[in-house]
Amino acid sequence: MPTKLSVLAIGGNRFPFHRFDESGPLLANALDNDSIEVTLTTGRDVLTDLSGYDVVLDYLTDSTLEDEQRDGLLSFVRNGGGYVGVHCAADLTTTAADGQDELIDGRDAPFPELRNLLGGHFVTHPEQTAFDVRIVDSYHPISASLSDIRVWDEPYVLNVDVDDVRVLARMDHPEYADMPVAWVREFYDGRVFYSSLGHGEPALSNVGVRELLRRAVRWAGGR
Repeated sequence: MPTKLSVLAIGGNRFPFHRFDESGPLLANALDNDSIEVTLTTGRDVLTDLSGYDVVLDYLTDSTLEDEQRDGLLSFVRNGGGYVGVHCAADLTTTAADGQDELIDGRDAPFPELRNLLGGHFVTHPEQTAFDVRIVDSYHPISASLSDIRVWDEPYVLNVDVDDVRVLARMDHPEYADMPVAWVREFYDGRVFYSSLGHGEPALSNVGVRELLRRAVRWAGGR
C-alpha cells in the first residue's frame, strides 16, 4: 500500500478568534482517512526543517515568522512540497503585540514573501453569514465533480493576483458577489492551494468544505 501523506497543520492561539486549539482538531478530523496523517502544532520552529512532511496546512493568523522559519517554508514549497492555506492564512497584516491585535502598515504589500507564495491576501470581511460557494472550474482535480457549497462562514474580501492563480470557486454574496474563494497556483516545483473558507466549527464541519480540503491536500501532496 502507498504510504500516507504526511501533513503538518500549523496555527496559533494568540487571538480570541481562529484559535488552533479549537480549529486544529476540526481540520485533522476533516482530513482523517486512510491516506492522510496529520500532525497539529503551534510551534513555528518546525518550519525550519520540513523534510518529514509532504504538505504544510497553514492556519496562522499572525504570519510573523523569523527568517529561518520563513525561509524553511518557502524552500520546502519551492522544492516540491505542498502548501494548503486555509482561511486566516491569507491574513498577512494582523500581528500580535503585547497580546493585542495590531494591523501593520502597508496593506498593499503585507509580508511580501508570503504574499508571493499565496497569490493573494485578506483585506476585510463583513459579518458571518450563510452564503453560496460556486464551483467555477470543473476540470481541475480538486474541483472536478464537486458540488456547489452552502456554508455559514466569515466571508473574506481578498486582493487576488487573478492573472497568476487558477480560481476554482467563487462566492455568491449580496455585497461581494463573485469574490474568489478557492484557487491554486504553482510555486517553482511546489503546489499551492488556498481557500478562504474555515472560520470555525460551522464551516469546518461542513461536508462540502471538508471534501474540498481533503482533495486540496491530496493534490498539493502530489496524489
